[in-house]
Amino acid sequence: MNIVYISPHFPPNYYLFATHLKDRGANVLGIGDTAYDQLRPELKEGLREYYRVDDMSDYEQLLRACGYFTHIYGKLARVESNNEHWLETEARLRTDFNMHGPKLHQISRLILKSEMKKQFQSAGVAVARGKVLKNREDAERFIGEVGYPVVFKPDRGVGATDTFRLESEADLDAFFDRKQHVRYFMEEFVTGTICSYDGLADLNGNIVFHTAHVFSQGIMETVNQDNDIYYYSLRDIPDDLEQAGRNSVGAFDIRGRFFHIEFFRTPDGRLVALEMNARPPGGLTTDMFNYASNIDIYAGWADILTGRPWSFSNSRPYHCAYVGRKLNKRYIHSHREIMQHFGYMIVHHGPIDAVFSAAIGDYGYLVNAENVDGIRSAATFIQEKS
Repeated sequence: MNIVYISPHFPPNYYLFATHLKDRGANVLGIGDTAYDQLRPELKEGLREYYRVDDMSDYEQLLRACGYFTHIYGKLARVESNNEHWLETEARLRTDFNMHGPKLHQISRLILKSEMKKQFQSAGVAVARGKVLKNREDAERFIGEVGYPVVFKPDRGVGATDTFRLESEADLDAFFDRKQHVRYFMEEFVTGTICSYDGLADLNGNIVFHTAHVFSQGIMETVNQDNDIYYYSLRDIPDDLEQAGRNSVGAFDIRGRFFHIEFFRTPDGRLVALEMNARPPGGLTTDMFNYASNIDIYAGWADILTGRPWSFSNSRPYHCAYVGRKLNKRYIHSHREIMQHFGYMIVHHGPIDAVFSAAIGDYGYLVNAENVDGIRSAATFIQEKS
């Protein structure tokens, strides 16, 4: 079975997807712009071959790479990256080489905020009011309907990049002065706590693993206000969150993929869908899956892609939290003090790749606890500032 893996070295912990595929007999064929000598040894061992390109955004180079792989190894079965940035590229390659998975004509529902709204509504899940921005007059009409604040974001966007909360006409002026030449989506601002429904679906669309997370604040606020963030998994998923999540997975037809679905939990207890991400949650969250549930999600994903059954108990012995710190902040407690006080709860710690630092910090701690109070105590201590 020939599986093309795009950018297999990033994020750094994702090399485990490639190594587990190899362990199950797949030919893992990597494409990336990093020199082969810079790949970690475990990843080199997991790849049958690695094709280096000069520019990952040059589709013709990726096309040639897959053409070469086809010539040498035969029919390509799948192309994957588990990275939101490459969803459209994956779909183009699937279309051109007739591989399994979402093709180019099917990908809009997974990458455009405007199309996501329609899928959530078809699933019977509430959404915030929103529409594609056409011009200044269109923006003023929409704001007249929903009032300030509003959120403007690229219709095809990754994370909180180029996302703005506008609270006044002055903010609107500033937005139009600096807006990029891309299509934007306007959305009413919803007050609430961000939570997520996360998991993995098999090739038939059955959910084989699921969990949920609660966030201390939104990624948009974290990036734009340069704040700290922490988030933690739940041992028990609220019934309404699980139902909304399952309905959404079905409506978006998620098969053989991870999903990360974001919701607002409003002060009156309602759930409002924010967006669907047809990939694993970012940062170290796949490792959090493992620590919270005592599983190996990387092995499970590889089993699914290679047609092996994968079953395990969906018990969650622990809450697992990610707690981030930023280099530009002055914290009261040193790393040594953190380990002295909470080392028995910390299952991992280390630097975060610079690409993610604005959103989740420069250094992260993974904390396991049997109750939420323990998570909050550790997060408060780690992030306490002078």
